[in-house]
Amino acid sequence: MKTDLLELPPISLYIHYPWCIKKCPYCDFNSHHGRAIKGYIEALLRDLDNDIRYLQNRSIHSIFIGGGTPSLMTIDEIRKLFQGLKDRLSISRDVEVTIEANPGTFEVEKFAQFRKIGINRLSIGIQSFNNKHLKLLGRIHTRYESIEAIERAKSVGFNDLNIDLMYGISGQTREQSLEDIKTAISFKPSHISLYQLTLEPNTLFAKYPPRLPKDEIICEMGSAGADLLESSGFKRYEISAYGKNFSQHNLNYWEFGDYIGIGAGAHGKISDTSKGVIFRTMKSKSPEDYMVQFNGNHSSIPVVNINNLSFDFMLNALRLKEGFSAKLFESRTGQNFQTIGKQINNAKNLGLIDIMNDRIVPTEKGFNFVNDLQEMFL
Repeated sequence: MKTDLLELPPISLYIHYPWCIKKCPYCDFNSHHGRAIKGYIEALLRDLDNDIRYLQNRSIHSIFIGGGTPSLMTIDEIRKLFQGLKDRLSISRDVEVTIEANPGTFEVEKFAQFRKIGINRLSIGIQSFNNKHLKLLGRIHTRYESIEAIERAKSVGFNDLNIDLMYGISGQTREQSLEDIKTAISFKPSHISLYQLTLEPNTLFAKYPPRLPKDEIICEMGSAGADLLESSGFKRYEISAYGKNFSQHNLNYWEFGDYIGIGAGAHGKISDTSKGVIFRTMKSKSPEDYMVQFNGNHSSIPVVNINNLSFDFMLNALRLKEGFSAKLFESRTGQNFQTIGKQINNAKNLGLIDIMNDRIVPTEKGFNFVNDLQEMFL
């Protein structure tokens, strides 16, 4: 679909490292148990060479290295990767660079090296500080290792630190979920992500579902957790995100910005103002197929035009607590705001959104029923 109002948004870089020591039973991300394939860093850089045309003279706004468990990379591999990025890209001076890490002595020793290489934000997958719940989640670390990882990260200068937590775990009580949050707050991170455990298709938990708390108890956990975080100075700016510092990389996603995605299973979202189109790139999920795809030659990567731009935009922007402006919708989709006027009015009449100073803002009801709200734009 050709668009007329499209402007080039900020552009980020996502790098996927698909290997883990052990795949968690709830995880539906593209992650694989086992050792990394030799030459993966070189393949990543060839992948970037192939996609670098999508920059369109823009500097990289943020970098996020996710997985899998990317902190399993050796320091030499991370150095090689970052040197390759610096050689190829124009990178903003105040760029946010995040790497995901899991607790455990093997990785904790690397934190100081991460800082020296240029990584300035760390996201640690704690999930719970309760050893029983960690075991139920299939995690390989303990409460002690979680605390050690956070303290080590703080000691080497990671002031921009995110802690991932889950609630709605099998056997978990409301009080236990709040205790996890209190423990996380006590370490004074800049950001906490609070996710409800869901049973996703094609996971071990989907095949062998655990007995989760009742829906009303899970709802109480989420509401009480949100209240505790906000009363502790963590502003809720997205459904699952609470920050004293907001994640610039994630904000770019949610505001329908552009991003290049490299690595096995990575996808990108690119605006092309010269053609007036927005499209996605997708890389092979299988690490083996990905390595073949980038075996030294520029590869032809399929692109898929986004046809229902308003729905794609809403999948992201309606997750934001402060919503979005009509101008942002037009500049990021290239469509006139009036094209969604009927859906906006219907959502307002149902009490799912408010219109405040030209901003479309989800109400508390809209936030709680965000999937229903998003589907109104299909």
